[in-house]
Amino acid sequence: MKRRIAILGSTGSIGTQALEVIKQHPDKLEVEVLTAHSNAPLLIRQAIEFMPNAVVISKESMYKRVLEALDPYDIKVYSGSASIEQVVEMESIDMVLVALVGWSGLKPTLRAIQAGKPIALANKETLVVAGELVTKLAREKGVNIYPVDSEHSAIFQCLAGEFHNPVEKLILTASGGPFRGLSHTQLMQVTKDQALKHPNWNMGCKVTIDSATLMNKGLEVIEAKWLFNFDIDRIEVVVHPQSIIHSLVQFADGSIKAQLGLPDMRLPIQYALTYPDRFASQFPKFSFDQCLQFTFEKPDTGNFNCLNLAYQALRRGGNMPCVMNAADEVAVHAFLREEISFLQIPELIEETMSKIALVNKPSLSDYEATDAEARIRATELLAQYSNKH
Repeated sequence: MKRRIAILGSTGSIGTQALEVIKQHPDKLEVEVLTAHSNAPLLIRQAIEFMPNAVVISKESMYKRVLEALDPYDIKVYSGSASIEQVVEMESIDMVLVALVGWSGLKPTLRAIQAGKPIALANKETLVVAGELVTKLAREKGVNIYPVDSEHSAIFQCLAGEFHNPVEKLILTASGGPFRGLSHTQLMQVTKDQALKHPNWNMGCKVTIDSATLMNKGLEVIEAKWLFNFDIDRIEVVVHPQSIIHSLVQFADGSIKAQLGLPDMRLPIQYALTYPDRFASQFPKFSFDQCLQFTFEKPDTGNFNCLNLAYQALRRGGNMPCVMNAADEVAVHAFLREEISFLQIPELIEETMSKIALVNKPSLSDYEATDAEARIRATELLAQYSNKH
């Protein structure tokens, strides 16, 4: 039986790589649904190649274009964000890969879980914003969430066969980004183009900037807490510039297991889509001839305060990670528009977090209200930061 996959966000970095994985295993994996925000030309090409049952274009103004292009192919075409939430409930879907960016991944993920669909989760913000809500519903529905982030996939792989053994620490590795080792003075001068040149990974703009600020690692710490039901004080971050060791697990006896591989997202994507099996792949594989030395260092949280902010948000709990995430999205997009400097990103996030009231036990509507309020407040603060910049 083929596993029929719905890819939410098929035109993004994770979505396109997921299609490469599926293309390698046509006898095992099949595309059932594709969704995109506004990249109609690529969505059309993907649909014609993979012939899904249905596609959704979130931007409604693009609907007619997609509909007309796919009319000869007997592919259902829908539009709007509400359609993405509805389409995940289709009985023909065996697994939902959530590769949407930011807050937009939360509601479709909840709907898919409600419908009993296993989740391959590449949208870390879903757990950052509402981890307690999402994991509680998954437990109630008996739905598995398979991590797609390379770090969480590594931890998941290290835990395989070890779930009965006590774990002492989860250790997330970070590349350190393009500015590792720079001083505060040097960081004051860095540009958008420099920040977008990640030394090891090829990712979308938002994730690449988050990696440069270490916010991406902060988001992953929060995600790990919910994915593995683990205390935050036992989740550590270590900088590993080679990005070959993707994360580690330390057990109570002192043993440490690590998962290694090239910095290629297709490996964790494939593992999530095919678990518990490991399918052969034609992708490049790591050899020790390529990397004879692994190095490790502590993260520089003095110059890269976003990692501290993530720990603070999770310790405060409630809606605070939601506030942090919304403020980060506003700050990163402002930096990409060159309205604020690199070092103003954590400043804007921290100030926004100080101005939003804590809600200890938020509901979905509380999260929605918090997200909206945090974005408004961060945007208001942005005017002041832009003037300074």
